[in-house]
Amino acid sequence: MVRVLLLENIHADAVARLEAEGYQVESVSSALDEAELIERVQGVALLGIRSKTKVTAAVLDAADSLVAIGAFCIGTDQIDLVAAAAKGVAVFNAPFSNTRSVVELAVSEIIALTRRLTEKNAGMHAGVWDKSADGAHEIRGRRLGIVGYGNIGTQLSVLAENLGMHVSFYDTADKLALSNAHRCASLEELLETSDVVTLHVDGRPGNAGFFGADQFARMRRGSIFLNLSRGIVVDHVALRDALAGGRLAGAAVDVFPHEPKGRGDEFVSELRGLPNVILTPHIGGSTEEAQSDIGDFVANKLVHFVHEGNTTLSVNLPGVALPQQDGMSRIVHVHVNTPGVLAQVNSILAEHKVNVEGQLLSTRGEYGYLITDISGGYSDEVLDRLRAMDQTVRLRVLS
Repeated sequence: MVRVLLLENIHADAVARLEAEGYQVESVSSALDEAELIERVQGVALLGIRSKTKVTAAVLDAADSLVAIGAFCIGTDQIDLVAAAAKGVAVFNAPFSNTRSVVELAVSEIIALTRRLTEKNAGMHAGVWDKSADGAHEIRGRRLGIVGYGNIGTQLSVLAENLGMHVSFYDTADKLALSNAHRCASLEELLETSDVVTLHVDGRPGNAGFFGADQFARMRRGSIFLNLSRGIVVDHVALRDALAGGRLAGAAVDVFPHEPKGRGDEFVSELRGLPNVILTPHIGGSTEEAQSDIGDFVANKLVHFVHEGNTTLSVNLPGVALPQQDGMSRIVHVHVNTPGVLAQVNSILAEHKVNVEGQLLSTRGEYGYLITDISGGYSDEVLDRLRAMDQTVRLRVLS
């Protein structure tokens, strides 16, 4: 029986897909801290998480049966990918499924803040009729600065241009500009020329505190700021000061340095109570369409890995996909990437008269991933010899 543990209220489509394979699925609505996860992960073959659960090296050490981790979200910085690879545990995510949902939220917030809808709405609920155009603008003709030009940043770029905005972007990697988007040579250039600045960067440790008082001071007076990426990248005290001092006309924040573990828990932030700030509880990708797509996409990746050993789009192991042949046994070999591994594996198989029908090897950095299909029988000694190789990280046999 393949045991599956799904955390953080993962979509029912994922549960249904995994249960259809005969797996024993346990779903938990909230995140687990390290101690709780260490206790619960023992005996689990597949672990599914979203953004709040941290899969540390200590968790992986306690995971005596873990085969793969599914991150039912875009980011994987909450997982120790190096430690997972060192144990032959594959990690899969959903890099595209919720892109549209995040982009639509960003566009709606840009319009709402540019038109001062949050302040008008609060006034109306307080019984104040304030019919005035002061400080309200169209987004057409204004410049959007996108920091991080990945899947989300590029799609936002296209939609913003279709709405009549001018687009600039800054990315540390060399990215192709779409349509008429302007690539900025520096972050400072983007900040000094944009009416709206939106962050779409990852949560790697080096990005912690990436955007603070110095960056807000460079932004144009009366500009708007959005962060729908990672909570750790922004200094929220500096953001509050920039709003209170009039440097910024408004902000929208969907991610926070410290987020409640579960629905209904108290949310604490320096940004609460500010009338020109839109606060949302990390819902950038939380639409029914996105969560359904994510659930189906990641669950399928996990199933294909369990049954076929395919690692296409794995974020920490080399990508290998070998079509299955009826009547064959499949040996999956995760190993340290050193010269001669393939020759050594084939020498062991040949020595024991094992016939190879199909084979595919790929390497990425420190590790290699080899799939070998064999016909006929094989002895336990073959597997023992393969496991005993100095380079072997993990060996799985799939029938």
